[in-house]
Amino acid sequence: MLAAVVVAIVVAARPPGRTAVTGLHAPSTPAPGDTSATTATTATGETATLLAAGDIADCSSPGDEATAALLDARPTGVVATLGDNVYDRGRAREFADCYDPTWGRHKHRTRPAPGNHDYDTSRASAYFDYFGDAAGDRTKGYYSYDLGSWHVVVLNSTCPSTSCEPGGAQERWLRADLAASSMPCTLAYWHHPRFSSGSRHGSDGAVGPLFQALYEAGADVVLWGHEHNYERFAPLDPSGEVDTARGIRAFVVGTGGRSHYRLGAPITGSEARNGDTFGILVLTLEPGRYRWEFVPEVGKTFTDTGAGACH
Repeated sequence: MLAAVVVAIVVAARPPGRTAVTGLHAPSTPAPGDTSATTATTATGETATLLAAGDIADCSSPGDEATAALLDARPTGVVATLGDNVYDRGRAREFADCYDPTWGRHKHRTRPAPGNHDYDTSRASAYFDYFGDAAGDRTKGYYSYDLGSWHVVVLNSTCPSTSCEPGGAQERWLRADLAASSMPCTLAYWHHPRFSSGSRHGSDGAVGPLFQALYEAGADVVLWGHEHNYERFAPLDPSGEVDTARGIRAFVVGTGGRSHYRLGAPITGSEARNGDTFGILVLTLEPGRYRWEFVPEVGKTFTDTGAGACH
C-alpha cells in the first residue's frame, strides 16, 4: 500500500475564476456564478494522493461496499469518481440508498465526474444535487482544481449532453484552462475511454478532441471508467500510438463495484489488464513525477504498480 502524505492546505495565488479550498476534507465554494473551476490546493512541492475508480454503486452488488472499505483504510487523499456513480439510472433515491451508504462516506473529499448512467436522470439532476458545488457548474459538468504540484482537469464525456467536438464549448474551455495553469504536471479524468481493449464498449472516438487538446498542452496522465475492468496503457499520442517522449499515460479504472466486463484482444500500448477484480487506483502525485498502485478488494490478488515522470 502506498503511503499517503498528510499535507497542509494553503490558499495560494491563482488565476481569476478559481477558488481555493480551505481544507482537504471540505468541498470548495466557487465564486457566485462561476463553478467551472475550483482549486483544492496542497502546498506546491508537496506530495498529494488521488484515489480513483468509476462505475461504482449498485444496491444489488456488494462491490461498492468492498471498494468503499479500501477508501476507509486511506483517510487522506482526494477521491476521484470516474463516472456512472450509481446505477441503474442515477436517480436521487439510488444516490441515497446505494451510493451514500458506501462511497458517500467520503463525499466530503470527493471530486466527481459524471457518466452516461448519471445522465439517465434528466440533465444528471440527481448527480448535481447530490455532489453540489464539488461537481462544478451543473450546466457543464466540467471543472478543474490544483492538487500539490499537479493541475487536475475533470471533463464531461457524456456527449451530446455536453460538447466534445473540436471548437465546442468544453474543448475551448479546456484549452483555455490548460493555458492558464502554471502547474508543472497535469492529470485529467472523465468517463468514456479514448482507448480501451474492453469488449463491451472499447475505444470512444467522440472524446478524441479532448485527448488531443491535453496532448498538445503536454498533459501527463488520464483516467477513465465506462469499461468495467482495469487497463493501463503506455504513454500514447492522439492516434493511439506509443509515444514515450510526449505521450499521455492512460488508465481505465471501471472497477468501482458495479460489475465486471470481459477484455478483448489488447490494443496498441496496453501494458496491464484485469477483468475480474474490483478495486481503486491510488496515485501518489509528487513534484515532477507520479506513482501508481491498483489496490484490489479483499480476497483478490491482482495488482499493478509503477512510476512515471512528468514531461
